[in-house]
Amino acid sequence: MGTQIGTLLTKNPISYEELSGKVIAIDAYNTIYQFLSAIRQRDGSLLTDPSGNPVSHLTGLFSRTSKLRESNIKPVFIFDGKPPEMKKETLEKRKECKENAVLNYEIAKDEGNLEDMKKYAQGTSRITPDILDTSKRLLELMGIPWIQAESEAEAQAAFMVSRGDADLVGSQDYDVFLFGAEDVVRNLGSTGKRKVPGQNKYVAKTPEHISLSSSLEELDLSREQLIDLAICIGTDFNEGMHRVGAKTALKLIRKHGNINTVISEESKDIRACASVEEIRDFFMDPPVTTDYASKLKWSKPRSDRLFDFLVTERGFSEKQVLKNTQTLEERAASECQSCLGDW
Repeated sequence: MGTQIGTLLTKNPISYEELSGKVIAIDAYNTIYQFLSAIRQRDGSLLTDPSGNPVSHLTGLFSRTSKLRESNIKPVFIFDGKPPEMKKETLEKRKECKENAVLNYEIAKDEGNLEDMKKYAQGTSRITPDILDTSKRLLELMGIPWIQAESEAEAQAAFMVSRGDADLVGSQDYDVFLFGAEDVVRNLGSTGKRKVPGQNKYVAKTPEHISLSSSLEELDLSREQLIDLAICIGTDFNEGMHRVGAKTALKLIRKHGNINTVISEESKDIRACASVEEIRDFFMDPPVTTDYASKLKWSKPRSDRLFDFLVTERGFSEKQVLKNTQTLEERAASECQSCLGDW
């Protein structure tokens, strides 16, 4: 979910040709949730294997990652670690929303309303230990690296870009900028159109690039002020100020310089599980791991085991698995040949 600062940031379209050769640190949970929400059957239920185990996440992960590799992109997936204590209330609210979605789904199911079933089913998506384990297993069999973050995956991804170990962060959530991610690509792997929630309207959905420094320069804000602005609107760690959206928050921070002055001068308050200073400090200096260099390796797929896992165990199309596996093999061989040429 994150914070709603997207309307303030400068977005530019970017092509896969421009991303060729780039290492992209991808927020794994964010990506898996997309697949669990979007890849569903007509009645809203998840795709499953012959044993009834969900495979929507594997379907999306296998297809999209193969396409990224075909475009000469090097993805590395970052998995969330332990959430900070001050995120507890947000996580409880998300759990409550999922429970409500389950109830509404069952009502729609009893009524035979397929449209509502699919709508509410998307809100029931949750990442189970099995979904996590099978996602990591698939990546390993594909020869794609993944890293376990100490806490927030977006913080880890931003840190890796700051160290030059990745070129961009791949995430849909805007709070990645609060962690200092300089270059971010959104809608990675997406093409075509997406439906506007609650409207009979579709908009184009193509990859876009956002530069933090360029956006801050246009907004005439520092990163610390962007964090304060986000706290005014609301983050995963606090509720926003009453009736304060992105544009109003921008005016307040420009006028007063920081959130503490906004609170005192405008008689505003926020509801949070932590102080403003603690929230700000977490975004500025989040816990990250530096022990990942040895894991940043893109290798040949374990083709036979990948085939057994997806086709034999999970019931995937043999033709599609062989096609994507060939793509992975060719990309790995090409990169290996390039390394030999450099040597």
